[in-house]
Amino acid sequence: MVQTVKTMVEGGKATTGPPLGPALGPLGLNLGQIIKDINEKTKDFLGMQVPVTVTVTDPVSKSYEITIGIPPTVALLKKELKIEKGASKRNEKTVADATLDQIKKVAKQKSSMMLSETLESSVLEVLGTCVSMGITVEGKDPREMQRLIKSGSIKVS
Repeated sequence: MVQTVKTMVEGGKATTGPPLGPALGPLGLNLGQIIKDINEKTKDFLGMQVPVTVTVTDPVSKSYEITIGIPPTVALLKKELKIEKGASKRNEKTVADATLDQIKKVAKQKSSMMLSETLESSVLEVLGTCVSMGITVEGKDPREMQRLIKSGSIKVS
């Protein structure tokens, strides 16, 4: 019987403690090896919460697969802009000013998990997240950048 464990772990810093240890321990798997594999696969997301799925494909042979998701857009923006957190009140405080290239980078990282079919659509989604985080883009309100992209004044490629 296939069993699946889904959780969030800090990139490169998974441990045998909760949430993985208690979930995988009863299955009789080599926790040390699983943790090592997870940490290897998530090392590029150091300091970010990363969605991880461990699927036990055969409990007898103890074979498993590890699937790593993409961190939330907020986490990618915080890492890219080197900020601790977003604004507590979005209309009152700006926590960072991003470049359009930084927004494109985050959109490309996240594109496989988004509903958007084009880079332009992905950028528009990331700009929406910037609104709620209190991040301006090239000195402009993210909503203004969205209008400029939709009108064709700014090309995203």
